[in-house]
Amino acid sequence: MTFQELAKPSVLTQPVYEPGKPIEYVARELGLDPATIIKLASNENPWGPSPLAVAAAKRAIEAGELYPDGGCFDLRKKLAVKWGLGADQFVVGNGSNEIIELLGHVFVGAGDEVVMGAPAFVVYKLVTLLFGAKAIEVPLVNWKHDLTKIAAAVTPRTKLVYVCTPNNPTGTANTEAELIAFVRGLPDHVVAVIDEAYAEFVEGAPDMRPLIAERRKIVCLRTFSKIFGLASLRIGYGYGSAELCALLNRVRQPFNVNAIAQAAALAALDDAAFAENTARENRVGLAQIEQGCRELRLEFVPSVANFMLVKVGDGMRVFDALQRKGVIVRPVKSYGLPEWVRVTIGTHEQNVRLLAELKAATR
Repeated sequence: MTFQELAKPSVLTQPVYEPGKPIEYVARELGLDPATIIKLASNENPWGPSPLAVAAAKRAIEAGELYPDGGCFDLRKKLAVKWGLGADQFVVGNGSNEIIELLGHVFVGAGDEVVMGAPAFVVYKLVTLLFGAKAIEVPLVNWKHDLTKIAAAVTPRTKLVYVCTPNNPTGTANTEAELIAFVRGLPDHVVAVIDEAYAEFVEGAPDMRPLIAERRKIVCLRTFSKIFGLASLRIGYGYGSAELCALLNRVRQPFNVNAIAQAAALAALDDAAFAENTARENRVGLAQIEQGCRELRLEFVPSVANFMLVKVGDGMRVFDALQRKGVIVRPVKSYGLPEWVRVTIGTHEQNVRLLAELKAATR
């Protein structure tokens, strides 16, 4: 028998996540100098990682022979101070992606339903299918989650409802009042998952802690990948009730977060100046890309995140043309948007180059 014949049937139909191409891969494929390539595809931080985090990571590798803190005790304690919650109200993951999977382990099985927007972060759907459940996708309205329609899609079989705000790939966000009313209106058998991966880029981002205090069934997800520039270390966290976090920790693998990532994250929490500068410069970059798109007469979706959707006609053709010029963006055909590309907001110089290449590629 082949491996495929031995595998569970559901594995053979499981969609595969396609990440943005690394700079080195594109350089080899197209014969380009890696130093001349800019990657604006994966919503990474163009200003690099937090310097405090880098220093802490370097110190941590000197004890690389030791296992990490399996419970992320120091990090959870520091997060508790930051958020005014208990240390037992946090679960730390190998990226916030892992916590999405942990939610599947705890709550989702065959015959269940999980409700999400469309388009939204594709991992919600991938994990739902992985656990044999049905993904109920609710189309966005004006590029934004319509929380009324999402609530209407909930049935007795619904276990989780995902709301990504700001949403990936559209960059749009729901207000605090909208989110609070939405969560308060959900039936008692549904857990609301509010993905806040890009929340630090938003001035006056919604605060979901009152809902946690009300004992609502909610968990919020955050990451160190974006605002703190630690994407390569894969570390994120969820926060909610102690009961919920205890369940998630039950299904978490031992030592799921390495010591270098934990040390870097701990230090990053002290680097408020870096995070504030990143958010400030990102807002400048958003305005720069918006103005550039207006001058090129390219439609775009106004964003509050660190990326933007731009309508370019044939998205795959423009993606390929830009890549051959050393500018990597993200085609979003897999999100049902074949005429669009998603571009990460870069430095001023990177944005200038992106707009120049977009002009050439869309003439």
